[in-house]
Amino acid sequence: MRKSYRVKSERDFQKVFEQHNSFANKMFVVYTMERQDVKHFRLGISVSKKVGLRGHERVWVKRRIRQSVLEFKPRLRQDVDILVIARPTAHDVDMKIIKQNLEHVFERASLFIEEN
Repeated sequence: MRKSYRVKSERDFQKVFEQHNSFANKMFVVYTMERQDVKHFRLGISVSKKVGLRGHERVWVKRRIRQSVLEFKPRLRQDVDILVIARPTAHDVDMKIIKQNLEHVFERASLFIEEN
C-alpha cells in the first residue's frame, strides 16, 4: 500500500480518534473520519502488545489486515480516514476469518459504496 494511503502521524491518528465515530466487533475496532476534497481513503492500523508479545506476531496481523483492506479497495468509500485497532482475538486466526470480521465491521461503519 502506497504511503499516500496511510495514516501515519500521531496528529492524524488523534484527529480521527476525536471524531468518536467508532464501530466494533469481537476482533476489531474501527474509527472513521470523513474528509473533504480527497482522491482516496487513508488507512491506519494499530496492533498492541496485547495481541502478540513478539513483533513478528503483530506484523503478521497487520499484514493480513492490510491485505484484506486492499481486496476491499474497489468497494470502499474514498472520502474517509479509517483506523483499524486489532483486539487480542485477532491473534492466531487465519486470513479468511480476519477478512470476514473486517468486512462485518466495515459494513457496520457504512464504509462500502452502495451498489444499486
